[in-house]
Amino acid sequence: MSSSSPTTVPAQAVQTPAAPDPATITPNPAIRKTPIDIKVLANLARWTGSLSPMSLALATIDWAGHLALAPGKRLELLKLGMGQAQTLWQQAFKLQADAGQQTNGKPDRRFADPAWQQWPFHVMKTAFLQNEAWWEQATSGLAGVSRHHQDVVAFLARQMIDALSPGNFPHTNPTVINRSLSTGGANLAQGLVNFLEDFGRTSQGQPPVGTENFVVGKDIAATPGKVVYRNRLIELIQYSPSTDKVQAEPLLIVPAWIMKYYILDLSAHNSLIQYMVGQGHTVFCVSWKNPGVEEAALGMDDYLALGVEAALDAINAIVPGKKIHAAGYCLGGTLLSIANAAMTRDGQERLASMTLFTAQTDFTEPGELALFIDESELAMLEAQMREVGYLQAGQMVGAFQLLNSYDLLWSRMVNEYLLGERGKMIDLMAWNADATRMPALMHAQYLRRLFLNNDLAGGRYPVRGKPVVLSDIRTPVFSVSTYTDHVAPWRSVYKLHYMTPAEITFVLTKGGHNAGIVSEPGRKNRYYQIQQRAAGGSYVAPEDWLAQAPRMDGSWWPAWSLWLKERSSAQAVKPPAMGAKDYPVLMDAPGQYVLEK
Repeated sequence: MSSSSPTTVPAQAVQTPAAPDPATITPNPAIRKTPIDIKVLANLARWTGSLSPMSLALATIDWAGHLALAPGKRLELLKLGMGQAQTLWQQAFKLQADAGQQTNGKPDRRFADPAWQQWPFHVMKTAFLQNEAWWEQATSGLAGVSRHHQDVVAFLARQMIDALSPGNFPHTNPTVINRSLSTGGANLAQGLVNFLEDFGRTSQGQPPVGTENFVVGKDIAATPGKVVYRNRLIELIQYSPSTDKVQAEPLLIVPAWIMKYYILDLSAHNSLIQYMVGQGHTVFCVSWKNPGVEEAALGMDDYLALGVEAALDAINAIVPGKKIHAAGYCLGGTLLSIANAAMTRDGQERLASMTLFTAQTDFTEPGELALFIDESELAMLEAQMREVGYLQAGQMVGAFQLLNSYDLLWSRMVNEYLLGERGKMIDLMAWNADATRMPALMHAQYLRRLFLNNDLAGGRYPVRGKPVVLSDIRTPVFSVSTYTDHVAPWRSVYKLHYMTPAEITFVLTKGGHNAGIVSEPGRKNRYYQIQQRAAGGSYVAPEDWLAQAPRMDGSWWPAWSLWLKERSSAQAVKPPAMGAKDYPVLMDAPGQYVLEK
C-alpha cells in the first residue's frame, strides 16, 4: 500500500494528468489504425501469456523446413540417436551407473543425489540427458535458419525437455521417493499445503510467503535519508551523511524503472547505498513511480526529462557549483548514457564521471531476452498495452523465470511441493517479488528503438528531435558486468569500448545480473577482474581482456569508491544541507512511490 501524500509539496512536484487517448500510447502506426485487430491480438495475448503463436510458428517452420532440406544433418541426428539407444540399452543392464557423469565438463547438479546412480534411476537420467543432447544438436548448426529462429526453437525444445525431466515427478525422483518412505508421506502432505498456500496468494495478488518479514523502510530500504523532490515520475532521495567530511562531488544513482530502487539498499549488511554513504559520498537516488493508466502516455523522453535531468537539476541546487558522479543500473544505465551523450552534444558539462551497472548500449546481442523481441511479439505486446495502458509486472516475471527455468521454476517446485521444504526467504528474493509496471508508450519505444532497431548504437536515437551519439561522451566510465548475466551478457556490455573514446574502467565480477551487483565486502567466494583503458586507447577484444585483466579477491565495491574519489576534488568538505530552498524536505526515505503496488 502506498503512503499518503505529504502536506507540504512544491508546486512543481505533483501533476495529475488526464487519462490518455489509447491511440497515443504506441509508436507503431499500424497499431493505431486497426482497433478490431488490436482486440484480437490483445485477447490472444491473454491466452498465450503474451507469446506470439505466429512468431513461434515462423521459427518452427524455418527450422523444420531447412532440416527437411538437409539430409546430411538428418543422417547425423539418426546416427546420434542410434548411438544413444545403444548406450541406454547397456545402461539398462547395469545396477549402478558409472560414477562422475558430467554436463559440459561439470558435475550435473540436477542429479547430484547419489541415488540417481542406482537402477532404474540412472537409466531415466541417461535417457533424459541423451534427449537433451539430441535436441541441442537438432536445433543448432543448421544452414539457412535465421539466428533468431534457431534460438527460439532451441529455447522451446529446452523448455519442453526441462518440463519432462524425471526429477520433476514424484514417482521418478529417487530423492522424493526416499523422503516419502522415511517420513510416511509427510513431505507430500506438506508440499500440498505449500502448493495451496502459494496458489491462494497468487490468485489474490499477494506476494510469496516470507516477504512479510521484509518491510520496506524498516528491514530493507532503511538507510536514513529524505525525499527532497517529487514529480509525476520520480522521487529523489538524499541520504543522510554518516561521516564528518564528504567528497565535494555528490553521487546520483539511477536505477532501472523495471525494478524498485532498493535492490541497491537492501539490508544493512548488503546495501550498496549505505556502504557508499559510509565511505564519505553524498548519495542521491532516484525512486521511480510505479506507473498506472495515468502514466500510459509517458515515453522515453519523459523518463529522460522527468527522471535523469530533473534529478540533476535538484542536485545542482542542493550541491551548487559541483559536477556530479552519476551511476545507472541496467536500463537506468542505458538512460544515463543517453543523457550523457545528449548533454555533451548540447555543451553541458554536468557529470564528473559515469558508472554503469550491467547496462547495455549496443543491443545486437542482448542476451536471451531477445527471444521475446521481434515484430510479431511487439505487435502483440503493444496491442495488450494499448488496452490496459501499461505492461503488467507478472508478464516480465514469467519471462525471466523461463530464461533460468531450472533455478527459478523446476527446482523450486520440487523442493517446496514434492520434498515439502520451504526455501528461506531472503531480502533479494523479497525485492524480486516487489515487481513494477511499465508505461505502454515508454515500453514500446525502448523495445523498438533499443532492442529491435539498435538506434542508440547506430547513432539514430533522438533526444529533443536530434540524434545522440555515444562517441561524444568524454567523461570517465566505470562499467560493471557479471560473468553469468542472462539479461545483459558481459560481452554485450563490453561493446561500449568501441563506441566511445572515453577512459573506461571495466569490471567483470562473479554473479548474475543482480547478485553480482549486490556483492558486499566480506561475502565469501567473491572475486572480480578489473582493467582500465585510457582515454583514446586501443580496442582490446573481450577474450583478450578476459585473459589479461588481473583477478582480485573480494568485493568490487571498495574499488569503485576509490575510483570515484580519485576523480573528485582532493579535499573533503562538510556535508551539504538536506534539501534546498526550492527543494525542501518532503518526507523521510524511502518515500511513497516505492510503496505503491
